[in-house]
Amino acid sequence: MALYSVILFPGKGDGQTVTMASASADSSVFLDRAARARALMAEQRIDVLLLSVGHDLPYLTGYLAMPLERLTMLVLPLDGEATLVVPRLEAPRVVERPEVFTLRPWGETEDPVAIVAGLAGAGTRSPGTVAVGDQTWARFVVDLLPLLPTTKFRRAVEVVGPLRVLKDEAEVAALTAAAQAADRVAAELQGGAIPLVGRTEAQVSADLSARLLAEGHDKVNFAIVAAGENAASPHHHPGTRMIEKDEIVLCDFGGTMAGYCSDITRCVHLGPPPAEIAEAYAVLHEAQQAGVAAGTVGVPCEEVDRAARRVIADAGYGDYFVHRTGHGIGMEEHEDPYIVEGNTAALADGHAYSVEPGIYVPERWGMRLEDIVVARADGPRPLNHADHALVVLDV
Repeated sequence: MALYSVILFPGKGDGQTVTMASASADSSVFLDRAARARALMAEQRIDVLLLSVGHDLPYLTGYLAMPLERLTMLVLPLDGEATLVVPRLEAPRVVERPEVFTLRPWGETEDPVAIVAGLAGAGTRSPGTVAVGDQTWARFVVDLLPLLPTTKFRRAVEVVGPLRVLKDEAEVAALTAAAQAADRVAAELQGGAIPLVGRTEAQVSADLSARLLAEGHDKVNFAIVAAGENAASPHHHPGTRMIEKDEIVLCDFGGTMAGYCSDITRCVHLGPPPAEIAEAYAVLHEAQQAGVAAGTVGVPCEEVDRAARRVIADAGYGDYFVHRTGHGIGMEEHEDPYIVEGNTAALADGHAYSVEPGIYVPERWGMRLEDIVVARADGPRPLNHADHALVVLDV
């Protein structure tokens, strides 16, 4: 669920030196993706696609660019060869794919924005419409505008978004492997292998993170640990608060493994839970199961949200479920499709998303239960299988 990112163990886990599943993929994967991107460009009358930092770039090239002040940009024209413009000092990091793109390193005294504009057609056949990646730094877009004065600019998500949202079999396999690794860490938590009582939330967060890395993740994106009243804050940041007996502990953690993300939430109770918490968790468990079961192909995303929310509201906890039921997941922790009221888009085979209802009583306690699910033609396929019960740990 977490929106913040905690990247631990720099070097291996800085998000830039990790091995991505897409980086090792056959060039035919990227040629197919480029062909499908160009088909959408043609439909939308987009002449050139410009992708800089972010995950659209590795989706089409296998290369994840560092978010530097130096410009990296894929120039993908509707007709003609694609070119990957990179700082010369970054060129050794690129796995070259001549069938997919031409590599154009630029030196420190060159103007990379002018290079991109030239490749896009400035000065010859200035493109009518260019689609720019959503995460491109504004400074580069502002510098590009006067070089393409007659060009109309649009968001590249209109092209790449519909492609990335439907995971192919290799992507589902990568998500499954990441989920299984997270499950193993959750099982250690539920089995009492991770000490809780007498440790700070931050210490347990670091422990969870180290175990994710040990299970094959390349980096940790977040590791929420929230004890007692802190669990009532859905995005609580683990700190110096000491974990004690007779309280609930919410753990929401995930990372990136071979380019694809994991995300799981499980709660444990340190000693027998009071009736109030046990009863609320039974409702939460039922709501999460209802949300998972509702995710059949063709069903609007908002219906999954409604299915989970209805159970919680009917039990009298509606005011304490304060966020959407889920978010899409893939190369990024949060991406389309979003499982929320108002999203009428129908689930399709290959959509991957979280189902994570929660109940949060301010200043008292909170709880959340989360799995990653893939919509398939034969029904929803949960990727997480760690115990869904409120596991009671003897302390």
